[in-house]
Amino acid sequence: MSVQPVTDLLTQLVAIDSVNPDLVPGGAGESAIAQFVAQWFIEQGLEVTLEDAAPNRPNVIAIARGTGGGRSLMLNAHMDTVGVAGMDDPFQARIEGGRLYGRGAYDMKGSLAACMLAMRAVRAMKLAGDVIFTGVVDEEYASIGTQAITERWRADAAIVTEPTSMQLCIAHKGFVWLNIETVGKAAHGSRPDLGIDAIAKMGRVLIGLEALAESLQSGEHHPRLGTGSVHASLISGGQELSSYPDSCLLQVERRTIPGETVQIVESQIHAILDQARAADPAFQASAQTSLVRSAFEIAETAPIVTTIRDQAAAVIGRTPAITGATFWMDSALLSAAGIPTVVFGPGGTGAHALTEWVDLAQVAQCVDIYVSAARAFCG
Repeated sequence: MSVQPVTDLLTQLVAIDSVNPDLVPGGAGESAIAQFVAQWFIEQGLEVTLEDAAPNRPNVIAIARGTGGGRSLMLNAHMDTVGVAGMDDPFQARIEGGRLYGRGAYDMKGSLAACMLAMRAVRAMKLAGDVIFTGVVDEEYASIGTQAITERWRADAAIVTEPTSMQLCIAHKGFVWLNIETVGKAAHGSRPDLGIDAIAKMGRVLIGLEALAESLQSGEHHPRLGTGSVHASLISGGQELSSYPDSCLLQVERRTIPGETVQIVESQIHAILDQARAADPAFQASAQTSLVRSAFEIAETAPIVTTIRDQAAAVIGRTPAITGATFWMDSALLSAAGIPTVVFGPGGTGAHALTEWVDLAQVAQCVDIYVSAARAFCG
């Protein structure tokens, strides 16, 4: 694929404001870009469905139907972006030195454009198996888009096309978010005999978390992801300077590696609270899990992995490096739904940053790789 079709389509995609409204109150959301993507696919003669994952937040599903008897393949890309505060002309694509600049160019409208162009090429090939494109909402916040996809759609394998700098990503970390609350007793600041300081009580939890973090760093080590981790993210409590605070809320993030379940994480947190109770009879606290996203891993020998490896090698002239990612992606949701999944996409930089760009030549190569992978996998 030449660079010009990629440049033309990606310029149009970047021009559409699709800032995630759950990240940025008042953000435009994905409706406009979903309508553009759906109409583009209709004009290419593909079968198109729009499905709301939430009100006015539609996923786009486009299908290149096979002739029958082949395996099905899903291409997945998210349509939302993070915010644009501080950026100059975030929706005006700028091309310089083979790079296209603009919000979402790298994360991940470059990959979205590659999927769209690959689907157009696949439609004309009349493969045996179906090729299914899923353009999803909300990946940047809670991934309700891909979660909705897993409830209705199936495939024999999937490629999440997040940018990987042309490396083959077969593992990434997960995370567990928890709320820990300590209980005190409100009283005037001049009456220590009546008050219990809930913020001070949280100190024992913070010390326990620090010890857990050190233990994790010296504990189980994943060959591609390293170790799990934990940190205190947000803390709040108290009403005014002259009062003892009756509660303190600590929000904690625990990053996980494959094999670390939510049950393991919760037991570690409860052990910290139990230790604090044993040391201080006045200590009262509770912990609740607010969000879980599992870690992801697929074997190097899985058919979709070897397919992408071989087809990428043929296009770029070298075998792509196999790697893991520390951050979470929608691949974990597809994998948990029983769809063997690999992550592969173009290079660039600036995800969530003020300056963001994608390598246009690599986006064009991804088009060819996705098409070749569909041919090899779907028959």
